[in-house]
Order: sequence, then structure tokens, then C-alpha cells
Amino acid sequence: MTRPIVLTVFGTRPEAIKLFPVIRALRADPRIDTRICVTAQHRGMLDQVLDIAGVTPDIDLDLMEPGQSLDRLTARLLTGLGEVMDAVMPQRVIVQGDTATAMVGALAAYYRRVPTAHVEAGLRSGDIWQPFPEEVNRRIVAPIADLHFAPTETAANALLRENVDPRTIHVTGNTVVDALLATRARIADQPGLAAGLDDLLARFGGKRIVLVTTHRRENFGGGMESIARAIRRIAGREGLAVIFPVHPNPNVRTVMERELGGLDNVAAIDPLDYPHFIRALDACDIVLTDSGGVQEEAPALGKPVLVMRETTERPEGVAAGTARLIGADEDRIVTEIFNLLDDKAAYQAMARAHNPFGDGHASTRIAGLVANAFGL
Repeated sequence: MTRPIVLTVFGTRPEAIKLFPVIRALRADPRIDTRICVTAQHRGMLDQVLDIAGVTPDIDLDLMEPGQSLDRLTARLLTGLGEVMDAVMPQRVIVQGDTATAMVGALAAYYRRVPTAHVEAGLRSGDIWQPFPEEVNRRIVAPIADLHFAPTETAANALLRENVDPRTIHVTGNTVVDALLATRARIADQPGLAAGLDDLLARFGGKRIVLVTTHRRENFGGGMESIARAIRRIAGREGLAVIFPVHPNPNVRTVMERELGGLDNVAAIDPLDYPHFIRALDACDIVLTDSGGVQEEAPALGKPVLVMRETTERPEGVAAGTARLIGADEDRIVTEIFNLLDDKAAYQAMARAHNPFGDGHASTRIAGLVANAFGL
């Protein structure tokens, strides 16, 4: 019997992080022919994860261009992924999350009547402009997919409200927890994987550390300026240090270099590869972010998360008390950080809150459900 071909399509660092445990689980099943196509929507940051995870793509479209518009990226993705699917002829396509690659991957599969499985399905903010364009990307995938791997009951319920067939929805947990726990264990066995932070953490020894990530389009401009000023004020506090892997996008980097240059207790560093990021996350006291994935990763390590957004498609963290929406207002950011630093009870309440995003076995569940869909 010919093994069914499953084509997994992704293009960004977050997708690679959340899919490498799924790829490993699929490859462990000899009944499935697992193929991988990367679009390289993010080139350098994607390659870091592929290298650490030991994942070698079968096809690399290498579509990244500096300053590429969403229009051009979408068009190139559609023709490129269409050609790949025509050549590979998969029996199923797997996409993850909310990127242009995920949305177009599902659309290209639909045009060929190939069923799509959506990993991390059902996240909704309720606002098509926040996060932009991710909220709409997810909504486009939903009516196309016939397997929806929802990370939580909240995500599953969002799909039900959109009249998705309940028989196609499966609550699996989030694969980012699988990736985080596996990588953290690997660092413990092989400290050299994240030894590049040794000097920085020694330099900040004895200080409380705030880990910052920011890159959202909706914060470009005034929001990014406000975030930069807030970080500068936070860094003025005695006994505090900031580790800030700065996104390479000029809308972020230019602002941060101007506002934060020359501050001794702010490490505005290049983006970290995945093991180094997990080590930084493990070492920090508070996370300040506008990222989606970090809202899921930090609670797994007991780190309070202050989210510099007005809405989130991950409300489970807010409901559980692990995360708090604070927006991008300078004064609000400073106040919230200082409150957590000064109020031990408030800090512990967030740090000890239940992580609602998974138990580390989501990928195994997903691989089993994919096999079941083939009747294996």
C-alpha cells in the first residue's frame, strides 16, 4: 500500500518552533510519507530553528524580500506553493497559525481539492485589525480546513460559533509547550546550546530581569516610540536590567537604537536563536511583549506576562491570570512593571497561575489524528 503524503508548509520562526515537534511525531509513524516545504517568509530566524531542531526541508521556496508588501508576498506564495503541490501531489496539507504562508497554503490546497489540517486553530481576538493581518489569515483558513487542532477549549468554542463542524475540531493543547519543554530539557543536558548568554547573565547577576519582545505591525510608529520611552524609564530603576532581543524590522530597530543606545543595564541585542531565547525566558522575572507565542511560552515557566496590545487572540492566559493586557501607553507600561516588582503577592499570583496552553503532548495527539484521518 502506498503511504499517504502529508505536506507540512511553513515559513516563519514561530511556525517552525510550533511545527518541529509535529514533524518529529509524524516522521515517527512509518505509515506516513512526511514532506516539508518552507517558504522562508522569515529567512534568518527560520533557519536558526531548523538548524537547532534538525529539520531539513524537502523544498525551500526562499521567498523573503526586504520590505516586501503583503500583496506581493501573497501572490508569490500562491504561485510558489501551487507549483509545489502540483509536483508533490500530497493527500493532506498541514499549516500552522496565522501567517500569510498558512493562509495561502490552505488556499492553494483548496484549489487542488487537497484537505488541510490547521495546527493552532480557533484563536480569535474579535477585531480584524488587531493583530493585523493575522486575525483575518486565521479566519480564512477556518472554512477551508477539515481538521482543526484547537489548543484550548476556548479556541474550540470560537470555531463552533463560526459553525465549524464539531466532528472536525480536536482540542490538543498547544505544540509550543511541547517545543519549549523539549528544548529546555536539551539545554539542561547540553548547556553549550545556550552558552552565548553566559557573559550577559553574569553581568546582570543579582538584578531582576525584564525580557522584552516587540514587533507587531499595529505598534509601528507612535506605539513603538511609546514602548521605547517606557523601557528607558524602566531601565532607570535600581537593581533592574532589561534583555531585549530587537527585531530586525527597521520600524522596530531604528526606534530602539535611538532611544536605548548607551544604557548600561539594557542589553538591546540581536534576535536570539530558540535555545538562547528559552534560556533568557527561564532567567527573567517578567516578560513584556506584544508577541502571540510568548504569551503561551512564558506561563509554562511561571513568568508573568504583560502584553502590549489592546486585544489578544489568546484570552486563556488573561482569564487564568498568567497574562495582562496593558496596551502600548508609556505610563501604563511603566506602572504595570513597577507594580509587579513592588507587590510580591501580585507577582506570585501571576507566576503561579495555571498554564492553560498544554501539557507537552499536543504533537503526539496531532500525529495520531492525522493518521486516523487516513484510516490508518
